[in-house]
Amino acid sequence: MIVASSIRSQSPACLLRRLAMRALALMATGLAGCSDPAPPPPPTPQVVVAQAVTRNVTDWVEYAGRFEAVDAIEVRPRVSGLLQSVHFKDGQLVTRGQLLFVIDPRPHAAKLAQARAGVQRAEAAAANASAEYKRATALVGEGFISQSLVETRLADQQRAAADLAQARAVSDEAALNLSFTRITAPTSGRASYRRLAPGNLVSAEQTLLTTIMTQNPIRFVFDAPEAAFLQFRRAPDGAGTIQIRLEDEADFNWSGQIEMLDNALDRGSGTIRGQARVANPTGLLTPGMFGRMRWNMSAPAPALLIPDSAIIIDQTRPSAFVVGKDGVIEQRNLELGNLVGDLRVIRKGLGPEDRVVIAGMQRARAGLKVTAKRGRIATEPDGNAPDEKPATRAMR
Repeated sequence: MIVASSIRSQSPACLLRRLAMRALALMATGLAGCSDPAPPPPPTPQVVVAQAVTRNVTDWVEYAGRFEAVDAIEVRPRVSGLLQSVHFKDGQLVTRGQLLFVIDPRPHAAKLAQARAGVQRAEAAAANASAEYKRATALVGEGFISQSLVETRLADQQRAAADLAQARAVSDEAALNLSFTRITAPTSGRASYRRLAPGNLVSAEQTLLTTIMTQNPIRFVFDAPEAAFLQFRRAPDGAGTIQIRLEDEADFNWSGQIEMLDNALDRGSGTIRGQARVANPTGLLTPGMFGRMRWNMSAPAPALLIPDSAIIIDQTRPSAFVVGKDGVIEQRNLELGNLVGDLRVIRKGLGPEDRVVIAGMQRARAGLKVTAKRGRIATEPDGNAPDEKPATRAMR
């Protein structure tokens, strides 16, 4: 009754204000009861870390190059004439001194016979001149001829001796030209195809008949930068060993030895020409073939290696994530070395005690606090061969 009378005693405006305030209080209480609880904080990202492995590796560089014959010879005739016969098959392996071509020998045989007849004539003239000189020498002592006639006979003898020497030289040249009608291989190697068939005329020292290239050993030619040249000059003995991989090969199966670096660098490219000699017993390597060369520049030395997949490559320089003792990630810039199987040599940027992120990199970023789980970098036993292929895996 008191409440009712109190309500009747209030003005309508005041009554509406009080009713509105009570409704708002009831709505706030209902909303507070229906709201969801605050979400828990996000979990700390987890990554797998491992320390870099230490192995003895050889420092090397790689260059592209091509094979060339140690000796490449163009076979040309020494005399002109009609090509009479060919005595090898296209692409055949030939040996030094093997008969390749025959030029019609009859014209040169006739010239030899003529030259030999000239020698006989000159011998007869020289014998007569010698007899005349002896006779004049005997008569001048008895006063039957003058001294001037003796000198004339001496000059005749000397002239006849010179004519005989010339005739013999002509005969020797004719005999040499006759021997040149049989063209033999100047060296052992693989012959190219014949350029002319029998019946064609050939010109002395002009017509190309075929080419011969030596096969074993063969030469590998490459261009190296100035830095590699300096490193080679300062390297100890034994740094001249190379390995070569062909286009269809996965491993470096061929070995050779550096035999020459040119005497000057090319000013335009800043490179120097080098060549190595490679054994080719089977003849598989052919001049003109390309290959990839690996040049060992130092003796095996300890180096740090991490999985190549753990390296971040961006537009600036390669880096890797390292987890500190406080669990915060740091991004380290690296100086990379060679790839040894699945592992990459790290020249600068890491220490043996650093914990490198090797798994979960997609959840890592610099400055983020993470939970690090210990992993392991699987590798083969230590060795010096640069083509070892260790496996990498992370252990949870």
